[in-house]
Amino acid sequence: MFLSVFDMFKVGVGPSSSHTMGPMVAAGRFLETIKAAPFAVHGLRGSLHGSLAFTGVGHATDRATILGLAGFAPETYDQDKAEAELARITAEGTVCPDGHDPMVFNPATDLIFDYDRPLSGHANGMILMALDHQGDVILQETYYSIGGGFVLTADELAAGRDTDDGPPVPHPFKTAAEMLEMANATGKTIAQMKRSNEIARGGVDRLDRGLERIWDVMNACIERGLASDGTLPGGLKVRRRAKAMHASLLAERGLNIAPPHTINDWMSAFAMAVNEENAAGGQVVTAPTNGAAGVVPATIRYWLDFVPGATRSRIPDFLLTAASIGGLVKYNASISGAEAGCQAEVGSASAMAAAGLCAVMGGTPEQIENAAEIALEHHLGMTCDPVKGLVQVPCIERNGLGTIKAVSAASLALRGDGQHLVPLDACIETMRQTGHDMSEKYKETSLGGLAVNVPNC
Repeated sequence: MFLSVFDMFKVGVGPSSSHTMGPMVAAGRFLETIKAAPFAVHGLRGSLHGSLAFTGVGHATDRATILGLAGFAPETYDQDKAEAELARITAEGTVCPDGHDPMVFNPATDLIFDYDRPLSGHANGMILMALDHQGDVILQETYYSIGGGFVLTADELAAGRDTDDGPPVPHPFKTAAEMLEMANATGKTIAQMKRSNEIARGGVDRLDRGLERIWDVMNACIERGLASDGTLPGGLKVRRRAKAMHASLLAERGLNIAPPHTINDWMSAFAMAVNEENAAGGQVVTAPTNGAAGVVPATIRYWLDFVPGATRSRIPDFLLTAASIGGLVKYNASISGAEAGCQAEVGSASAMAAAGLCAVMGGTPEQIENAAEIALEHHLGMTCDPVKGLVQVPCIERNGLGTIKAVSAASLALRGDGQHLVPLDACIETMRQTGHDMSEKYKETSLGGLAVNVPNC
């Protein structure tokens, strides 16, 4: 099993990796399918199902799908160009992606929110269709957005999870137990094994440049969030708080009036800055998802700014270790809120951050595995119930608390020797079972929990 660090950490656009990035990616894939088809396409049509339908407007799924069909991609997204193109599409009723002839597409009638017909493969399902001049469907594909910006066709999903057909990697672990066994056998750290695997697939230069860019985008997102105020879009009238929190914390520095637990406020400010940017549709890095994008970068900033001896040169080790844990969670359970609740998003992110922090603070592979398990265990059962389908309440604050748990989990693990009762593999399997048993209304549909007990205006 191989999931690249660049699969777990993708540069994209808010507010949701599953509901915004995934549909945009799916639409781009459909354009490639059309390009390979032997016939001319006159028009396009699409339908959104399950969670993509119920929370699609709040997550900008409709906008993302339209822009994807117009040729936009998450990693190169330009918000000003996107707004202009959306206005043109609405006015003219056509999409004009590069390499294609213009195709008829009226957003008001050709993109359907189908609330009554969930698709069987995953809660986040969508169908895209190509039409001839008579309006008949001549090409159709079903896509599933399975979390973190990952997209599979129905056939790919049916083929199973272990579909990696790339060149072999030196340390192909599928479980935490295998990971620890390989670390003990080779004497390598988790980050070193992951680095060897990445180099086998993409080379040294691609890895080093890519990791540097990931952190640059993460940190820039924190800084934008700390510098921005105002009200978030969507109708809930949620005020940005990270800027004011940060200003207050800066004012208290050196005055000997702040209690020790104020460090939690710093962590929360960093995390909330990211998720406020995400909620506003800004550029973020999935870590492993948009809804949980604040935990890993906030933990890294805490480490850099407050832990003696922290240096930027160790950030690659943090990210590689975190990606190793995230890959295990995704492969053996889920990172999708629509599939397993917020335990799969913020819980996974907290486990990844705890592992990364433990690694750069000198933890052994056993302590790193313990840190990840502690963080994930204490998110088990967490529901995904965004108010009005927006990635704002409770999502923004939840990233702050996920960061605090990650740091606490790493600290607890470092106080021990790595020996503990519940293995990470057992915790991941428990999360999978819990998500399977969880009522659908608590899995990103906004049909239960806070979403129905808090006024939407």
